[in-house]
Amino acid sequence: MSQPDTGAQKTPARTAPTVVVAGGGTAGHIEPALALADAVTRLRPDATVVALGTERGLETTLVPDRGYPLELIPPVPMPRKPTAELLRLPLKVRDAVRRTREVLDRVGADVVVGFGGYVALPAYLAARGRTPIVVHEANKHPGLANKIGARLAAKVAAAVPGTPLPGAEVVGIPLRHSITSLDRAALRAEARAHFGLDPDAPTVLAFGGSQGARSINEAVSGAAQTFAEAGVGVLHAHGPKNSVAVREFAGAPPYVPVPYLERMDLAYAAADLVLCRSGAMTVAEVSAVGLPAVFVPLPHGNGEQALNAEPAVHAGAGLLIADDALTPEAIAEQVVPLVTDAERLAKMSAAAVGLGHGAADETLARMVLEAGGHGDDS
Repeated sequence: MSQPDTGAQKTPARTAPTVVVAGGGTAGHIEPALALADAVTRLRPDATVVALGTERGLETTLVPDRGYPLELIPPVPMPRKPTAELLRLPLKVRDAVRRTREVLDRVGADVVVGFGGYVALPAYLAARGRTPIVVHEANKHPGLANKIGARLAAKVAAAVPGTPLPGAEVVGIPLRHSITSLDRAALRAEARAHFGLDPDAPTVLAFGGSQGARSINEAVSGAAQTFAEAGVGVLHAHGPKNSVAVREFAGAPPYVPVPYLERMDLAYAAADLVLCRSGAMTVAEVSAVGLPAVFVPLPHGNGEQALNAEPAVHAGAGLLIADDALTPEAIAEQVVPLVTDAERLAKMSAAAVGLGHGAADETLARMVLEAGGHGDDS
């Protein structure tokens, strides 16, 4: 028996979006992709987010740990510029694109979001003409993958002004909600206890990226006695493949070496000052939490790490020490006097807070959902 027609209009069921993120290799590519994934699922709890990666990148650990499915594709090593090296890779590129296209078709991708690097290029080429593309560039000088991707993209997002990609909108770098909502003062006691640090001593957090940095490891561990004599504690992430040997000094605040920091929120809360590289992700996080910094830019590449640090240094939120100038003596002359000067640290912290884009994750997430046909009105 047929039902009576009430004249009411039914609202079409809203389909659940599927977003594919391509940001493998280093933490600097993976963490923004995962921060975006978290923001997408906050805005659209029905969304599916799938990550692309390769078997040799950190994504094999970081992505599953955050609860997202990971699809592996063949790696395509990316030269910084168009060179003969790229011309020797057609078969690898073709295979990676074919495999990536299979993934996009199987998961029903509505939009592909790339963050640069050797996972992003196959994703851009596989999605070309089939699936909308959004590109996010973290550095002022984009790499080759994002230069290509931007020409194919529906939307281009940049972390900083002046990024030379067509139509780039400045949104900042997507950061984890645990970082952008971090109350360092409220977590300080818990964080110090978590790492076994002195609850009251001035404390330096030192790290050189997810793999560590030899120059930072050697200079910081070489200054252990200086730190001890000044009453300064140290939390030192030396990298999972490295180690440091440090003497214990009776009566001094602990010097705590660890291979890797799984709880960066607690590490930031425990610290009064950070000594670190100046990758785009690191600078954005440090600024977001208001942590004074001593930046030691990676001396390789095209100088992007020094450029990343410039806004914080110019704002008075950080200092810059060249990699080849970072010695135990430099730490004694510049780092120890700074971390023991509470008034100066407070001014630097206030300057850092104004530099970040705390809502970058949700801003980019809305851009991505709109590009995939799942904006606010869809």
